[in-house]
Amino acid sequence: MTGTMNDLDQFKQTYITECFELLGDMEERLLGLNVDAPDREELNAIFRCAHSIKGGSGSFGFDFITNFTHVLEALLDSMREGKVLPTREVVDTLLKATDIVTQMVDAAKDDSRPPENFGADIKAMLEHFAGGQYQSAATPSGLNAITPSEGVSSTCQWQIDFAPHETLFSTGNEPLLILRELGRLGAMEVTAVTSRIPAIADLEATSCMISWSMILHTNQPESAMREAFEFVEDQCDLKIVKVAEVTPSVVKVTKPIVAEAEVPAAEGQPVHSGQTTSIRVDLEKVDRLVNMVGELVITEAMLHAQTRGFAVEKFAGLLRGIDELAQHTRELQEAVMSVRMQPVKSVFSRMPRIVRDISAQLGKVIALEMKGENTEVDKTVIEQLADPLMHMIRNSCDHGIEKPEDRAKVGKPVQGTINLSAYHRGGRIMIEISDDGAGINRDRVLAKAREKGMIAPDYVPGADEIDNMIFMAGFSTAEQVTSVSGRGVGMDVVKRNIESIGGNVHVTNDPGKGALFTVSLPLTLAILDGMIVRVGVEHYIIPITHILETLRPKPEDVRHVEGHSDVINVRGEFISVIYLHRTFNIPDAEADPSKALVVLVESNRKTIGLVVDELIGQQQVVIKSLEANADPVKGVSGATILGDGRVSLILEVNDLDQSGNSVRLHSVLEQAA
Repeated sequence: MTGTMNDLDQFKQTYITECFELLGDMEERLLGLNVDAPDREELNAIFRCAHSIKGGSGSFGFDFITNFTHVLEALLDSMREGKVLPTREVVDTLLKATDIVTQMVDAAKDDSRPPENFGADIKAMLEHFAGGQYQSAATPSGLNAITPSEGVSSTCQWQIDFAPHETLFSTGNEPLLILRELGRLGAMEVTAVTSRIPAIADLEATSCMISWSMILHTNQPESAMREAFEFVEDQCDLKIVKVAEVTPSVVKVTKPIVAEAEVPAAEGQPVHSGQTTSIRVDLEKVDRLVNMVGELVITEAMLHAQTRGFAVEKFAGLLRGIDELAQHTRELQEAVMSVRMQPVKSVFSRMPRIVRDISAQLGKVIALEMKGENTEVDKTVIEQLADPLMHMIRNSCDHGIEKPEDRAKVGKPVQGTINLSAYHRGGRIMIEISDDGAGINRDRVLAKAREKGMIAPDYVPGADEIDNMIFMAGFSTAEQVTSVSGRGVGMDVVKRNIESIGGNVHVTNDPGKGALFTVSLPLTLAILDGMIVRVGVEHYIIPITHILETLRPKPEDVRHVEGHSDVINVRGEFISVIYLHRTFNIPDAEADPSKALVVLVESNRKTIGLVVDELIGQQQVVIKSLEANADPVKGVSGATILGDGRVSLILEVNDLDQSGNSVRLHSVLEQAA
């Protein structure tokens, strides 16, 4: 019994996961539906989403999902048959219905039930639009109890022969559910054909050996019957023939319907044996695998460090084996990391709904255009990207795009446009959110910053500095608090959340024409390629993706600017330099750039130079978080373990040119170790 319950829990979890995927697909298709010329295939796909959710809900006793989605399915069925047009009001109601079902599935996931009459108002609207084109979804306790609908005046008699292939169970389908679905169409007589069942000794529990012959009395069309077999058409032999047309007042069931216990159990069935191209794996298992590979990377680095001084002629075999181990370790790491990579579409797909709802709420006309939805990034990054991205989209809708009348006054199209795109660049993922709105009003931002005491009254900042004031904590230019904005929490939270996962956000403002927000994020939060550098007695890691070049400047190329950091002349361009030994208060480091090395890195879309004593070498490092062991340090994103066993800090390059950090990090290193 325990094994059976575990199997049931596993199937339930699979069903819930698939429900969320189906709901996401359903919402995306609804948002993209052309209300003026709806595509029939799109309507069919939306219907199949609701049909699949309803069909599986009955297997686990989720009657609240079954009852609600039955009405939802009825409306969608009327739409695909052309009886109901997909007007804006209808689509809005369907979108609200997906929200209701999502919350119901959430409740089912937690083994709870939503409140009684939950979603009743939306259900009533679905019934209204369906125009009575639905039947009650109440499922009798047993198929023997199926009776015809009240008031049947003209009914056809159909002969249905359903012979599943032996492999039906391996596809996750259950014949009993199909019979129940048919039973909802009218009175049904069912005869089980058991001639294929072998002796018990030869019986395979995972093979379907029963066929069914049915007589169905219904006023529904043949298409309604075929829908019940929609997901098993290629897994069975099916024949549906109209026998006669009758007008009974009550149709009696003369033969018993096969009892549930007589259907061979599908528990423990395999997933598409020999046909599977993908499988579902619990994320916890993948994370465990990633951690193990990370430890393997550290061990490989230690072996490499221990054998660095070995003579090649004496230890040729050992050194060759370690080199091969390093290569295989890297390939293994890349393969494992690719398992956690997912397209950003899972986050992007939520944004059209947000734009649709906010534009209607604010009385604006806004179109969202998306590109690069299939760009892949680590799942852990995706999970933490959703909230900041939502804030920026809301910000563009509220503060960026003007009202239609204001756009018309300045000669802009009444419809505003927000562009959302993703692409890879230099080992990072770039997310861009742009709009053709009013841009950032610098005078208004500056006045608000002075009013709130965020800057001195007599200070005159530059244009870029004013633009970046929107990221200051508590900053808001909203005139009044609304459900969309004006609570003093927004872009500062966006910046903080993005930086917490090793990213940065930059704004490019074109007043009167629009604004562009560029978010740069690491592809993964687990492993990176880094350059180990020495500063005094300490070793630091600079991510390779930030490094442009290294050089040793001539003495005459180093200039000191009063009130500013030193600069170096690199092929006619003056670049600010940062002394890491000053930033982190490291003693006994080389202070003269012409006697040290300068690593040129890209930081916040500009180039800066980091002064270090020595380049140790490039190495793949496993990122270890410091949050559990130490307070956050500006300019440091994490730590790693080097080949010699020492802990080394990973630099957050985007913070270094802004940090006045003079904190001594020896205690942090000790705590991390």
